[in-house]
Amino acid sequence: MEYTLIRSDRKTLGVEVKRDGTVIVRAPRRLPQREIDRFLSDRMDWIRKAQLRQQNRAEAHPEPTEQEKKAYIRKAKEILPGKVEYWSRRMKLYPTQIRITGAKTRFGSCSSQGHICFSWRLMQYPDEAVDYVVVHELAHLRHMNHSAAFYELVARYLPDWRARKALLK
Repeated sequence: MEYTLIRSDRKTLGVEVKRDGTVIVRAPRRLPQREIDRFLSDRMDWIRKAQLRQQNRAEAHPEPTEQEKKAYIRKAKEILPGKVEYWSRRMKLYPTQIRITGAKTRFGSCSSQGHICFSWRLMQYPDEAVDYVVVHELAHLRHMNHSAAFYELVARYLPDWRARKALLK
């Protein structure tokens, strides 16, 4: 199996399957190659399944054309501010800024300064999933983690949050 090995001052071995199916292995500087090989051999089933998941994801959500991208950005700018306003009023949590980004690996993020970013790629998903991401990010204004209290807050407004989150998979 082909992979990229990155050695650093870390203490543990780690493996990551990127969106394009490539495998990245991160290892401590002095770890012998035979231990890395054994680690990968033990995880070969997981790696193959992860590569298949990434392939299926890429097929289900191909990279949009430039025209489609512009349409998604326009839609995000039209829809997301209203959704944030609606849920902010209900939750009594107000971001200091809302931005639309082209993030590929996350649909939303929230900074400690109260800035919320949403990827325009979220516009490819059903409305229920979009509402989940909005509520999720607003909940981070109170809890900057994924603790039980965080999910209790999300569940207070979206009792079916698990089903909504599953739509993003």
